[in-house]
Amino acid sequence: MTRSEVADGCTVDFPLLRWKSAGNGDVQAWAALIARTAAVEKPVWFEHQPELEQIMESRKNPPEHNTVLGFDPDGVVRAYARITKNTDSEKAYGFGCVDPQWQRRGVGSALLEWLEARTRQRFAEDAGAVGEGTQNGTATPRLRIHNEQQHQHQAALFTSHGYEVVRYFNEMHRPLAAPLPDVVLDPGLELVTMGPELSEAVRLAHNEAFRDHWGSEPKDEESWGFIVNDPQARPDLSAVVLERSTGTVAGYQLAAHDAESAVTRGFSEGYTDLLGVRREFRGRGIASALLADAMRRFAAEGFDVASLDVDSENPTGALALYLKMGYKPVNQSLAWHKALGQPA
Repeated sequence: MTRSEVADGCTVDFPLLRWKSAGNGDVQAWAALIARTAAVEKPVWFEHQPELEQIMESRKNPPEHNTVLGFDPDGVVRAYARITKNTDSEKAYGFGCVDPQWQRRGVGSALLEWLEARTRQRFAEDAGAVGEGTQNGTATPRLRIHNEQQHQHQAALFTSHGYEVVRYFNEMHRPLAAPLPDVVLDPGLELVTMGPELSEAVRLAHNEAFRDHWGSEPKDEESWGFIVNDPQARPDLSAVVLERSTGTVAGYQLAAHDAESAVTRGFSEGYTDLLGVRREFRGRGIASALLADAMRRFAAEGFDVASLDVDSENPTGALALYLKMGYKPVNQSLAWHKALGQPA
């Protein structure tokens, strides 16, 4: 049996499964694979069918070129991998999982090798798109993958393939049964509920607020659309702080809620997906006010905790702020990184 062919000539060197890129008719089976794996590995978060349907609509990362699914002889999806990359980015991001019944057979290594091969291809393709003389045109292909600290089998796989941990992130929870803070904004500022009319202004504010954050890249319209239109997004639990005199977005808190997490994790949570404050408005208590507002919105919904994730080395002092607001670390995730040479 020979290697299975997938998009763009990349191959997955594991012939016991039949490989192909994801199509619209595969989404339900793809989601079932992720759910089966999550039932065993119990990640904090995993993709559901609506998120996969969004992925299938991507123009920047079309699934026919950037995904691969592995089917067993009975037609059951047992493994998948995909990459995402912005055209001018210095890195690609890899995602994937292997059905627990098919782990420890070399499937994970085969997927990782496919991710690396496809990443090299994407860099070559994007160099042609932006010009060979640009920085991206001469960049070394780099692949970044995130995992949770509890998943030691993944860590062993990454280590064996030459990946290094380059950053740690803390998941933090704030119990909502405890007294909630009351933070008052400056008279020149007002807090409003997030609405579609504010989406573009908040996107631009986010790009400004995060331009100096490690690993962050500007959100274009597609990337931003995936955030604000995510099936778990809760604009009614999200807020924007505006400067009264100009209407300028000073800060924002975008929230999400996974209704299934109450079952899988044993508690319900309101999750702060994005929190940012523009530089010229920092030091005025805006982040504290947004978090306090989020807690009250979450509590009114009957949630047990407010949650968020933070870069352990965030340069703005976010970790100290969250601790002050009553959040406590409960879990840690890691960013793994590898600079890829050219294929032999």
